[in-house]
Amino acid sequence: MAPHDDTTPVRRRDLRAERTGLVVRPPVEAPALATAAAPARAARPGIKRTAVNMAVITVATGLIATMALPGTSLVADPVANAENAIASGNAEAIAQLMATEAQSVEVSDEVTAVTAFRDDFSATTVEELAAARAAEQRAAQIAAAAAAPAYSGPGVADFLANPPYPAVDLDQVVQVALQYQGTPYLFGGTTPAGFDCSGFVQFVYAQFGLAIPRTVVTQAAFGTRISREDARPGDVVIMAGHNGFYMGNGMILDSPRAGSVVSVRPIWTNDYYIVRFGA
Repeated sequence: MAPHDDTTPVRRRDLRAERTGLVVRPPVEAPALATAAAPARAARPGIKRTAVNMAVITVATGLIATMALPGTSLVADPVANAENAIASGNAEAIAQLMATEAQSVEVSDEVTAVTAFRDDFSATTVEELAAARAAEQRAAQIAAAAAAPAYSGPGVADFLANPPYPAVDLDQVVQVALQYQGTPYLFGGTTPAGFDCSGFVQFVYAQFGLAIPRTVVTQAAFGTRISREDARPGDVVIMAGHNGFYMGNGMILDSPRAGSVVSVRPIWTNDYYIVRFGA
């Protein structure tokens, strides 16, 4: 057995640790290099955060400048561009925007201005238009008269002298008037060769021995005005400058205008009244 030396350290056993299975180790001092590097590692997160913040600020500034500039605007509306530029306080962007919106046109020196005078032009007057229309209507009437079948039968005077029907009967008036459907319109016409509106009415009623005037106005004054509720087929519809036979249910039998023929059609206006002949 070796002699005990007081200078030799004695390692004591930790019976408690051995019983619990835990091994207790003495603390180990960190190297000096690690201690010196610790502050450097601690500073790195701050550096990264600073770099990220700078990048975000740079990108945001670029976006604001881009939205303010008219050349690369994300908004196509010039008013919206101006509002964005003013909101960002970018004076340079506002100046560029105003310069971009300004427009100018350059005219070549070779272009010669021509002075126009009123006397160099002419226009058709209202009177000339009316005369041309009247000439067209007259030509249509002549063409219609030429195309109409020749008529050599009795006229208004002949019927009045010897009427086929002794008295006015409205149902019979309707039947006689319907016989002339298809007769062409002819201004001033009073026979089946061609009728105008009042000539048609006069010709039919002459067959009943009733001598009525020739024009719309005089025929309206000659007849007895009755209510629409009392109107019967065979009565006469009177309107401004036109007339025809009332056919019931809002219909009229008339000779309308140049280029048309005697036919039954709806009454196209509410501005009319009814007269009765022979009442």
